[in-house]
Amino acid sequence: MNRAFLAGALTLSLAGIGCAAGTATVAPPDTPRKIEEGSKPGDPRKTAAEARAEALFQRSLSEMARLDRAGSWAEKDCAEVARGFLEAAEVEAGEVAVKAIFNAGVAGERCQKDEEARKHFERALALSPGFHPANVRLILLRHRAAGGKDLDRTISELRKAAIVDAKYTNVEGLVALAMLSLQRGNEAADADGPNDRARAVRYLQSALAVDDGYSPAMNGLALYYLGEARAGAGRKAARASLSSAHSGEARPTQAMELAALVCSQALRKDPSDPVIHNTYGLIQVELGNLGKAAEAFGKARQLRPGFYEAEMNFAAVNLQFRGFTKAEEAYRAVLAKRPDDYDARIGLALALRGQIQDSDAGALVEAAGKELKKARQIAPDRPEAYYNEAILTQEYRARDAGDGTHAQLSLAVELFERFMSKAGSASEYAETVKLARQRIAEIQEIVRFLGESKKSGS
Repeated sequence: MNRAFLAGALTLSLAGIGCAAGTATVAPPDTPRKIEEGSKPGDPRKTAAEARAEALFQRSLSEMARLDRAGSWAEKDCAEVARGFLEAAEVEAGEVAVKAIFNAGVAGERCQKDEEARKHFERALALSPGFHPANVRLILLRHRAAGGKDLDRTISELRKAAIVDAKYTNVEGLVALAMLSLQRGNEAADADGPNDRARAVRYLQSALAVDDGYSPAMNGLALYYLGEARAGAGRKAARASLSSAHSGEARPTQAMELAALVCSQALRKDPSDPVIHNTYGLIQVELGNLGKAAEAFGKARQLRPGFYEAEMNFAAVNLQFRGFTKAEEAYRAVLAKRPDDYDARIGLALALRGQIQDSDAGALVEAAGKELKKARQIAPDRPEAYYNEAILTQEYRARDAGDGTHAQLSLAVELFERFMSKAGSASEYAETVKLARQRIAEIQEIVRFLGESKKSGS
């Protein structure tokens, strides 16, 4: 891989997923747990209305499970599934109605209909004030609506709902509580543990004690151990995503072995869970097994088409071993749904740049430049686009500029300087700032040589 590509691969970070362990970038599980319990079909004690309500409930539940497996929720699907649950609630006003209304809210969340979901959760809670699953979902909805800013309040509310009210039986609440505790990273002790990391492990283990096959809890625990392994290796400890596409072979530590073990157990229990495959890929990247990582991310995106984190990870890892066309495909898939995704724009520019050959240099340089321009428009204060634009200018535009070479090289210097100004003293850019200074020195030497050559008439 040429130096220009390595130097430009400034945003090859790997993305985690909802129920990831971390101190900086974590969130509650990405989808709520639907309530599946109901009375047994054919129970002779049920009235005709109860039997019909149960049948409607189970039919909607089956359809929800099918759509979850396919990963193909469309707005009409959410509406139809919610309608089925609400019809069940209208037929019979007992326990099935509460669960049906709750699941109508779950269906709404599948299509980001948060306001609609909130109304259903509130209605379920009004019918049954002790129904803690709805309370947990309302807390998480409020947290999301607030942009995740008030962690202390959310953690306090979740603790009451999942531990005090549910007495450690609400696994979704426990996992969300663990993930948000890891995000907060409070070192103060309380009744649940000496610090937030210890408390998070306790909450995850409590969730698994209730349901040893609950994938979000296993995924969270695997990512917790991955964070511990990364901390032991001297990298930032608790991100759900790796801060860079680590490509060196790592010595398997006890924490890494635990991460791999939990992930393997989760895959045995549910090999169709795309989130676990994504986590397995993160572990393989950390171990330097990029081929296995790409396979795992590919499986995750196959199981859940449009899975953002898996698409981004698949693309980033493919860039590492020059799989530029596959990376381009994945980044374009992300941008089709998220046109304002800065990292995907940068990644696509790198994938295009990696494919440059002499025969098509002009078209690909122009295409990569357009992506970098869009990235700067999306986030003008982020430094990555300026650095990659400088590389593109120095390595390709200046090379074919003829009499304009000096101007292009001067532009590259200006772009490197703008990058350094925007990067400031942030530690994550320290190495790239050094590379930028080296590049500027090289360009200055080239400009001096060109000037001397011109004076001598050679």
